[in-house]
This record gives sequence, C-alpha cells and structure tokens, in this order.
Amino acid sequence: MSKENRKTLDLRDVVKILPHRYPFLLVDKIIELDLEKGSILGQKNVTINEAFFQGHFPEAPIMPGVLILEAMAQTGGVLVHLKADNGKIAVLLNVNNAKFRNPVRPGDVLLLRGEGLHFGLRGGRMKMEATVNDRIAAEAEIGFALVDVNQI
Repeated sequence: MSKENRKTLDLRDVVKILPHRYPFLLVDKIIELDLEKGSILGQKNVTINEAFFQGHFPEAPIMPGVLILEAMAQTGGVLVHLKADNGKIAVLLNVNNAKFRNPVRPGDVLLLRGEGLHFGLRGGRMKMEATVNDRIAAEAEIGFALVDVNQI
C-alpha cells in the first residue's frame, strides 16, 4: 500500500497489512488515518459470538484486557507499517504504562485511537487508547519493531 493519505481502510485493506486472521484479527476497520499527523482510529465490534466470552466470566462477560491491548497494538501496527512503507510488518516490541479503566462487554463498539510518538526505519512507538461511548477502557504506550515477514 502506498503512502497516500487515505482516510479509511476497510477489512480487505486491513488484512493486506496485518498478518493476523480469525480468530485473532481484532480490528474490523480503520475509520480515520492521517499519515502526516501520525494518527489512526480503528474499530472493533465486540459480539457475544467471540470465543473468549465462553470462558471469560460467562455469567458477566467482559473482554479480556490482554485482547484489548492486542486490538490497540494491531491498530497501531497498521499505522507504523504504513508510515514505514518498506515492505516490512510491524510486530509488538513492548507495552508500557498500560492501564485498564472500564470493562468492554458484548455489543460494545471499541474505538482504538493512536497517536505516533516516534516513527523510524526500524519501528515506532504509539500512544494508544481504547474507548467505548467516550469512556476510556484501556490505554498504553506500545512499541513496534519492523521485521521482514521471513523473519517471523
């Protein structure tokens, strides 16, 4: 994908960038993308059909925090990948200052907002936030390394 300043990416575009597939693809679409500003807004539609709800508190289902972090990382990875435009993919390097603020439940629309803190040839770092109805569900600084797909 070129460095053009696209405003949105549908699921078909996302799977061209991310190596994840069902059941681990946690980004449904990119609503806003600004390569110049280094910002991105993704969306995850949380449904009761998600396999993890069978075992993650069936009587009071909530999305596991690590999967919220993964959704944030996948969204940030899309931006790091597009900013680099070098044919490499972004993989998780580190997570800092992660905090979980409010639960995410079936039926929620999880918005995944990211602002670039640093972009380089070897990776990047993003400030990420996940929200539901304007309430923060989770936040973290996430670092990425850019690697050749053959290295994975």
